[in-house]
Amino acid sequence: MVTVGLLVTLKAKPGKQQELADFLASAQPLAEAEPDTTAWFAIKMDDSTFGIFDVFPGDDGRQAHLKGPIAAALMEKADELLASAPDIKPVEVFASKL
Repeated sequence: MVTVGLLVTLKAKPGKQQELADFLASAQPLAEAEPDTTAWFAIKMDDSTFGIFDVFPGDDGRQAHLKGPIAAALMEKADELLASAPDIKPVEVFASKL
């Protein structure tokens, strides 16, 4: 059962949309390796807005994810790919179907 998640919105720099999409897709194996990441999605909202939505059984898993390799890689590439800082919103999951 999942109880918490993250909704991360990412705005690509002009001309960096495909690079950001490719970077997000390349993070999937890292998410698969995290035992408490129950579900992980890389999403596109419009031509320059992308996101990550993921869920966890509890806050320990969410915190481990925030300190893990995906977050580190994203922050390393942020200046190159992002028009602004990532908007990271913790969310509570009160119903789900996985």
